[in-house]
Amino acid sequence: MIDKKIIEDLFNQNGYVLNFSTEKFDMFTYDSIGEALCDKYKLSKGKSLMMFVSNGDDNQVGKLLIDLLEYYDVYYINDETEQSVLKRYEECKKIANRLYKGDHNLVSDTQSHKLVESFNSEYIGKQIKIMNDSIDENPTEAIGKAKELLESCCKTILGILNIEIDKKWSLQNLVKKTCKELKLTPEYIPDEAKAASTIKQILGSLASITNGMAELRNPYGSGHGKSANYKGLTNRHANLAVGSAVTAVKFLWDTFEEQKGMKE
Repeated sequence: MIDKKIIEDLFNQNGYVLNFSTEKFDMFTYDSIGEALCDKYKLSKGKSLMMFVSNGDDNQVGKLLIDLLEYYDVYYINDETEQSVLKRYEECKKIANRLYKGDHNLVSDTQSHKLVESFNSEYIGKQIKIMNDSIDENPTEAIGKAKELLESCCKTILGILNIEIDKKWSLQNLVKKTCKELKLTPEYIPDEAKAASTIKQILGSLASITNGMAELRNPYGSGHGKSANYKGLTNRHANLAVGSAVTAVKFLWDTFEEQKGMKE
């Protein structure tokens, strides 16, 4: 039996979960377990988390808790953290380790099905709308979400293919590995194929897009701390980032679905 009070005391703060916005919490839970919890339960972040803890598969609950604890460790644990909080953190870690029995990097057939259901053309369209809505009002946020969408796409494809993912991989590593598994790297294009050199050039440009996305995100995206004299990029830069990410995501996802359809 799960001691829900320990989990609630650590993560659920009057309906909020840590410093997540609803959109970011849904992105986080999707990346962790293949489900956007607020979208699924139509409740606050805190209530959605506890609903999943109460009704979700133990292994999946454990996986999400492990990921939340890792996030908590990075952003909340420091030399000034109170002992009572550290105690709850350690107790929660024991619960997570007891529940989670699987390999961090592999997904079951059921999980694969959930990933396909969650990350699909409709989901991509929804994220594109969110990014487009942010371009003018918050270009920095749009840049961050553009990179996150590309990361989610690659992790989903690799997860469904049961490819081991190193948590230390950069965005470039993720895209490179995804392209390799989908046989989209230039070496898979035979020289005798029609327009072989053009195809190889386009595929090489995909790597350039990835590098550009990472370089834009690192100093300017929403996922990094900012100095007091920080100046963000404008909406034209955000348009470039979002357009590049959408092009790459659609190409990778369409290729994956086409290959999956051929195998089935």
